[in-house]
Amino acid sequence: MDVRVVERDMKKVLLVAYHFPPIRHSSGIQRTLKFAGYLRDHGWQPMVLTVHPRAYPATGDDQLGEIPEDVVVRRAFALDASRHLAIAGSYPGFLARPDRYGSWLPGGVWAGMRMIRQYRPDAIWSTYPIATAHRIGGWLHKLSGLPWVADFRDSMTEDDFPTDPKVRRVYRRIEQATVHACAKAVFTTPGTRGMYAERYPELAADRWATIPNGYDEENFRDAEGQAGGREPLGSAGQRVLVHAGLLYPSERDPGPFFRAIAELKSAGVVSAARLQVVLRATGYDDHYAPQLAALGIDDVVRLAPAVAYRDALTEMLRADGLLLFQAANCNHQIPAKLYEYLRAQRPILALTDPAGDTAGTLREAGAGEIVRLDDAGHIAAGLTRFLDQLDSGCASLPGEPVVASYDRAVGAAKLAQLLDEITAGR
Repeated sequence: MDVRVVERDMKKVLLVAYHFPPIRHSSGIQRTLKFAGYLRDHGWQPMVLTVHPRAYPATGDDQLGEIPEDVVVRRAFALDASRHLAIAGSYPGFLARPDRYGSWLPGGVWAGMRMIRQYRPDAIWSTYPIATAHRIGGWLHKLSGLPWVADFRDSMTEDDFPTDPKVRRVYRRIEQATVHACAKAVFTTPGTRGMYAERYPELAADRWATIPNGYDEENFRDAEGQAGGREPLGSAGQRVLVHAGLLYPSERDPGPFFRAIAELKSAGVVSAARLQVVLRATGYDDHYAPQLAALGIDDVVRLAPAVAYRDALTEMLRADGLLLFQAANCNHQIPAKLYEYLRAQRPILALTDPAGDTAGTLREAGAGEIVRLDDAGHIAAGLTRFLDQLDSGCASLPGEPVVASYDRAVGAAKLAQLLDEITAGR
């Protein structure tokens, strides 16, 4: 496998990423995994530097087969401080700065320099979140002199994030060093890109770039093959709405949504026979289960465990509607699942601020019912409209040209173009 990489007549890029198979239950895995596959179509041979699987909270082999056979993957030593360095369930705070995987830094730099000497890549790319990935990318850039693309899937710092001031100061130092040293800083939304351009006015405008998250057409074709012809999930007369992924108690608080359902159930508008809401892999089931029981809606709203990635796509395809949660304090962010929702071509009920990037993307696509996340009355009215639209078959769906623009193969082409720019003349 290593020999084939050397023999390819291509430019080479070293991808530094924490999220990579066999980690399970993280949307972040898809960005690096798909870049590793599609960059080759644009003259770039990727190689991947990641962590030893012991550092992952959960693993599975369902996407290991999607790693191209001729892509070198090196897994450097790394520990999760919360699991491997804790005593009686606790560990010193400095072991989690900038994140719980700080132990990856020395092994990552050592392994990365070995890869650079062996394969002579033309550029380095690292991706956040997991700030240690950018620290490794920065050191490899400094030691090798190779141009570096720093990928920000989320903003690294904000006025009140991270909430711990000590951690926030560490993150801000890493952020400042990263954006000043890299050749390109890439963001997934126009809002985050604009925020960073305003924060660092001393840097040229061409330092910043945007490559949205997206969906993978091949994964969806596989899921459609096992979707039972899009056979509905629910019983006759029952609508099933699905949310797939984490539901943070602050940034995606479903509390008002729960209260809205309780109000509609009390008024006789919804019942378990008419509506089933599936919240899959929230990450906070123990927090939400008592709320559902107290409101008497645990027969309508079901907390479901995580499933393999393709099974999650299949469920999206078979659902009557898809739910999206995003608070106003994340207006410059877009949940990665939104692009998969668009490709699934199912009606979307988005609980988000109408002024944010998430709502803007839905309007651009011509899809989705948008209601405010923090207003139970507004949600109740919007959910009633949404269910009526499903019953009448008039719910809006996204236009195909807009959906196609979010194919991850398109994103890989954009990254390849950036790599071509920063390596021109080398």
